[in-house]
Amino acid sequence: MDLNPKVSILGFDSLYKDADIVVFGAPFDGTVSYRPGSRFGPSAIRNESYGIETYSPYQDADLTEIRGCDAGDLPIPFGDTKAALDMIYDFARGIINDGKIPVMLGGEHLATLPAVEAAIDKYPDLCVIHLDAHTDVREEYMGIALSHATVIRRIWEKLGDKRIWQFGIRSGEKYEFEWAKEHNYLMTFRLDGIDNALSEIGNRPVYLTIDLDVLDPSVFPGTGTPEHGGVSFHELLDFLLKLKGRNIVGADLVELAPNYDSSGISTAAACKLLRELALVIGL
Repeated sequence: MDLNPKVSILGFDSLYKDADIVVFGAPFDGTVSYRPGSRFGPSAIRNESYGIETYSPYQDADLTEIRGCDAGDLPIPFGDTKAALDMIYDFARGIINDGKIPVMLGGEHLATLPAVEAAIDKYPDLCVIHLDAHTDVREEYMGIALSHATVIRRIWEKLGDKRIWQFGIRSGEKYEFEWAKEHNYLMTFRLDGIDNALSEIGNRPVYLTIDLDVLDPSVFPGTGTPEHGGVSFHELLDFLLKLKGRNIVGADLVELAPNYDSSGISTAAACKLLRELALVIGL
């Protein structure tokens, strides 16, 4: 584990012991069902964030005002999903037990499962806010229970009914939509409903998971499973800003697959969203 990467995300230079927020990469895409490549997302964000200003005009705030650490990328093993998930769980749990907030960069969406499990260990009343194009609530996918297509179903098994709020969903099997409406709070197509969600959540701890394919492919083509009809960058940013001051105890940005976007705009969007997310959590 490299706690001093050669290029630090967003210029974070605080030592781990001094940090409130710890960013780390989980370069795992072992269960993708369409186009692989999200394992390269964390390193792409790290490299490209070097050119992103630390100041956010959206929040009139600067990353120098918060204490963040870039812990580098986990040395995820190839071909062993359980070992990969265990590694993510152990690292996220260590961050949380040290009283810090993990911000994970994927990798595929299944990486969210162990990070949420680590949060549940400390916060049994945890709530999850999930932004995505896809429902991700299948019982199994091609006979496999641990898949990026089943991750929210596996998280529901840990939390139970009405503890997961899903936004931007526009793709999945019919039964997935029916199941999610019964067991979760499902907001389709757009990001409407966050005010009601936050009112219901109150001061309970929140884990925020953002599958970047919630963005429209015209904004974010660099992802493994693009779905048209998504939200704009500003719609996603406005959503994030409404979370300021909430009890966010963990978060992630997943499913950037930079090789599918030669223009680099997808990685640039991920970098800016990471900056805004860090400020929302850290201020």
